[in-house]
Amino acid sequence: MRILFDTNVLASAFTSLGLCHEAYERALLTADMMTAQRLLDELHRTLVTKMKIDVLLADEILAELANELEVVEPAPLPKPICCDKDDDWVLATGLAGRGDVIVTGDADLLVLKEFQGIKILSPRQFIEWMDSQK
Repeated sequence: MRILFDTNVLASAFTSLGLCHEAYERALLTADMMTAQRLLDELHRTLVTKMKIDVLLADEILAELANELEVVEPAPLPKPICCDKDDDWVLATGLAGRGDVIVTGDADLLVLKEFQGIKILSPRQFIEWMDSQK
């Protein structure tokens, strides 16, 4: 199983113990995960500017992710799917990484439910889906 965690889920996973953290930890044990450099850059900005994490700690988090996630190079989608072009990069990353699931808290992505065979799930839905796979 190949999983892509959206930036918003990763930011929450590394800053609080909740559903996002649980979803990420469970995926570490059972799945291959991927990201793109563009999403890692966005995560760093989010951690530092929105979550007010020290830059050095944010650097450590990204270094940890670099060891745990495969970094893929997505190509732009042929046509826009979402209103926010950053959301299209999430979809493109899922395609480039041959993903099975995108885990996100973004309503614009969640409304799609699926994109070219990739399930799009909230952290709670992902945990429930993982439980149903046993």
